[in-house]
Amino acid sequence: MWLMRPPGVYPVQGDTALLVESLTAEQIHAGVRCLDLGTGSGAVALAAARLGAEVTAVDVSWLALATAWSNGLLRRQRLHLRHGDLTRPVRLQVFDLVVSNPPYVPAERTGAPRHGPARAWDAGRDGRLLLDRICREAPGLLSPGGVLLVVQSSLAGVRATVGAMEDAGLRAEVVARRRQVFGPVMTARADWFERRGLIRPGVREEELVVVRGVRGC
Repeated sequence: MWLMRPPGVYPVQGDTALLVESLTAEQIHAGVRCLDLGTGSGAVALAAARLGAEVTAVDVSWLALATAWSNGLLRRQRLHLRHGDLTRPVRLQVFDLVVSNPPYVPAERTGAPRHGPARAWDAGRDGRLLLDRICREAPGLLSPGGVLLVVQSSLAGVRATVGAMEDAGLRAEVVARRRQVFGPVMTARADWFERRGLIRPGVREEELVVVRGVRGC
């Protein structure tokens, strides 16, 4: 699917595709309430909308929201767009499905960048700056039987995500995996990853995974 993507907005990549594949395996039909946290270009939100879901898409970037709105207009799909930090703009709402492709790349800086393209991928020293928040906050937005789908790199602690979802009361498991070679951002940090023990010497690929959590009925 071709989408508008100006500089500074996260492009459709392998993690996007893997999350969309997992999304299409869910039982989505007209009336299903879906939330996309960190929508970026709107690719995952639009995939859910095409399946019939009523989609709310959140992003902290006004440029990303403008891009998602434009892509929705081009694709003739309606998205409810909200500006803000993760779950804060929708904290009083309930959803049947929450999806997220958050920043998850380990970075030398401890906090999240406030500006620039790195805001779309940098996630603190362990890559979990947003992942832990999503696992903690998103379950409270799920309806009984609701599903949380999160895509991430193996470098950001897959077991930690499963454990965090379980701690929040969800039944969690990895439902999709795919290996891919490092892109430019990961390649530039490969030596640092090696020094931290995140990858073996000479390794230049990562495993992408989708973790699925289900709230009890």
